[in-house]
Amino acid sequence: MSAPSLPPTLARNPRLGRWLRFRRDGIVEVHSGKVEIGQGILTALAQIAADELDVDPSQVRMVPACTARSPEEGVTSGSLSIQHSGMALRQVCCEARAIYLAAAARALGVDATTLLVRGGRFDAGGGRSTSYADLADDALLDRDATGAGTPKAPEAHERVGTPAMRLDLPDKVMGRPRFVQDLLPPGMLHGRVLRPPSPGARLESLDESKARALPGVVAVVRDGSFVGVVAEREEVALTALGHLRGAARWHESETLPDETRLAEWLRAQPHETTPVASRASASATPPPAKTLKATFTRPFIAHASVAPSCALARWEGERVHVWSHTQGIFNLRADLAIAFALPPEAIVVEHREGAGCYGHNGADDVALDAALLARAVPGRPVRVLWSREDELAWAPFGPAMAVDIAVDLDAAGEVLLWRADVWSNGHSSRPGRAATPTLLAATHRAEPAPPIVAINMPLATGGGSDRNATPGYDLPGLEIANHRVLAMPLRTSALRALGAFANVFAIESMVDDISHVRGEDPVGWRLRHTADPRGRAVIEAVAARAPWALWKAREGFGRGFGYARYKGNGAYCAVAVEVELTHRVRVTRLAIAADVGLAVNPDGVANQLEGGAIQAVSWTLKEAVRFDRTRVTSDRWESYPILRFSEVPAVEAIVLQQREAPSMGAGEAAMGPTAAAIANAVFDAVGVRVRDLPLTAERIAAAS
Repeated sequence: MSAPSLPPTLARNPRLGRWLRFRRDGIVEVHSGKVEIGQGILTALAQIAADELDVDPSQVRMVPACTARSPEEGVTSGSLSIQHSGMALRQVCCEARAIYLAAAARALGVDATTLLVRGGRFDAGGGRSTSYADLADDALLDRDATGAGTPKAPEAHERVGTPAMRLDLPDKVMGRPRFVQDLLPPGMLHGRVLRPPSPGARLESLDESKARALPGVVAVVRDGSFVGVVAEREEVALTALGHLRGAARWHESETLPDETRLAEWLRAQPHETTPVASRASASATPPPAKTLKATFTRPFIAHASVAPSCALARWEGERVHVWSHTQGIFNLRADLAIAFALPPEAIVVEHREGAGCYGHNGADDVALDAALLARAVPGRPVRVLWSREDELAWAPFGPAMAVDIAVDLDAAGEVLLWRADVWSNGHSSRPGRAATPTLLAATHRAEPAPPIVAINMPLATGGGSDRNATPGYDLPGLEIANHRVLAMPLRTSALRALGAFANVFAIESMVDDISHVRGEDPVGWRLRHTADPRGRAVIEAVAARAPWALWKAREGFGRGFGYARYKGNGAYCAVAVEVELTHRVRVTRLAIAADVGLAVNPDGVANQLEGGAIQAVSWTLKEAVRFDRTRVTSDRWESYPILRFSEVPAVEAIVLQQREAPSMGAGEAAMGPTAAAIANAVFDAVGVRVRDLPLTAERIAAAS
C-alpha cells in the first residue's frame, strides 16, 4: 500500500516542529507561512489548531511569518490560505496531538484510548492528569509528518465553523502599534527615495551638495538612477529629498499609450495567444438567427492602499534583516538575494502587517529601497516610507483589459455558441519567480535588471487574465481565447481577483443582454442554465433576500444581479444590488450570498465578502489610473478618487455553511459579480448599457 499523501504545503515542509511548538507556560506557538493582510487568516488558523489539539483558543499564539522559522508556503494570495495552510495545519495538529497523547499515556501509565483531552490537559480520571505544558519537549516534534491519523470529522468541531473574534482587530480598533509603519527599533534612521518623474526617465545629472550639507543627513545613496537619502529624523529626510528633487536632471520620453484608446492599444501590441476553452455543441446547430457582439473594458487600477508601503532593513556585515508587509516572505528573500548577490540564508525577511494590501502592491519594492539605503549605514535599522505619490504612481497596477464577446442565438434567443477574446497584460510580476529581480529599484540601478513582462499563472492554479473567462453556465458551445499582451509601458501585477473582475463583469452583462432579448427574468435565465445545486442555492438565496421578486420599478432606480463561481472551481457567489441614478450612480443596497464550503470563521467570511464587494463598488464607479503619454497623473487622492464612507451601501452577506465540504477562499469571490450587478442595475434604471469601467455619469450620458 502507498504511504498516505500529505497536503501540498506540508509535503514541502514536513518537519512538525517547523509548524508547532508547545511551551512550558501552556502557550502553543503556531507557525504558518501565510501572512495576515487584513483577511483574518490567522484567526481562522488559530481556530483550526485549537480544535485539532483540544486546547482553548486563548492558549494559541500565531507567530508572524519569518523566513528564519516559518514553513515555506509561497505567497498569501488567490484566496487559497485556508485551502492550503489550513489543510496542512490540520494534519500537523492531528499528528502532534497523537504524539503528545502517547507521551501522556506513558507518563500516567494508562492506555492512550482512556485519556480525555480538554483545554490542553490529558485526564486519566481519579485526579491524575498531565498537559501539553507539562510534557513540552521540542524533541517530540523533531520529526516529519507521516500522513497517518485522521483529523477530526466536521461533527466533532467545536471551534471551526463558529464565529470567532478576530485576533488582529483589538489593536487596530484601539490604535495600538501593530503595523510595520509603527516599528521603532533602537537607533532607527529614516530613508526616502527620489523617484524618476516618469516610467521612461533616466537620471542625467544630480547635485547632492545641498542635501549632504543638511544637519542630520547621514548618507546620500546613488546607484544609477536610484537615489535615496538617510537621515536621523524623518523631516530632515524629506527636506533633503526636496533638495535632491530640485537638483536632479532627467531625460524623459513618451512611452505610455493613449489612455482614451486602451482597447485598441491592447489589440495592436505583440501578444501571446492561448486557448482557454473550446466545446462544440453535442448536436447539430442551426445557423444563428442573431449574434450579440460587444466589447467590455476596464482601465489600469491602482491598489490605493490606505497607508503607503513601508519597510525596515538592517545590515550586519554581509547579512541583512528586513521587516516587510510582503505577501511572500520567501519570494521577496529570493529577489533580494539576487539583487545583492547573497545566498538566501544571509537574508531574513520578517513579516509585519501593513495598512491595506489587495495583491502585489509596493510592499516588496520598498523592502529593496530600505535594504539599499541601509547598506550605507551598517548596524542601524533604516525605515523607508513611500509617499502617497509613490504609492499611486509606482506600485504595480492591475492591468487594463478588453473582453470581446460574441454570442450566437437561435430564433428563440437561446445560446448556440459563446465566443470570447480576452486582451490584457499578464497579471503577475511577483518576486521570486524570475532569474532577475522584479523589484522597482532594481530597474533603476547602474546595472539595471531588465523589465519584466508580466505572466499569467497557469489556468489550473487559477490563471490570470483568463481567470473566469469561461461562463459558469450550461451552454452548448464555447470558443474562448486569451491574448497576453507583451508590451509593458506600465508595470502590472496581481490585484484582487485578477482577470475575474473584468471577465465576470463582461459575461454577466452579456447574460443580462441575452435575457433582455428573450424578455426573460435574468435570475430565471441564470437558474435555467445552472445545474450545479450549490450554484443554484446562492442565486436563490440572494434573490430571496433582495427580494428580487417583490421589486417595484420606480424612476431613477434600478436593480441588478451578478453570479460566478470564482476561478470556476472556488467559492460560489451571487450579488444583487439596487442603484439610484441622479448626477451620479449610487449603490444604495447590496446583498451577497456565498458558499465557501466549510466556513471556518463565518464572521470572517462575511467580513471578506463585504470588503470585497465594497471595493468592487469603488472600482466599478470611480477608479482608473490616469496618465498622459509620459507619466502617471493620478498620484493623489484628488486625481484617483475611491469610494467614501458616505457612499458605502447597506451590505448584507449570507454565508451558506457547508460543513462537509472543503474550505474555499472568500476574499475575491464577490468582486466580479458586484461589478456586473451594478452595470445591470444601471441598464435596468435607464435602459443604457455601459460597457467601459468605471461607470461614470459621463459614460452613461455618452451611451444614451
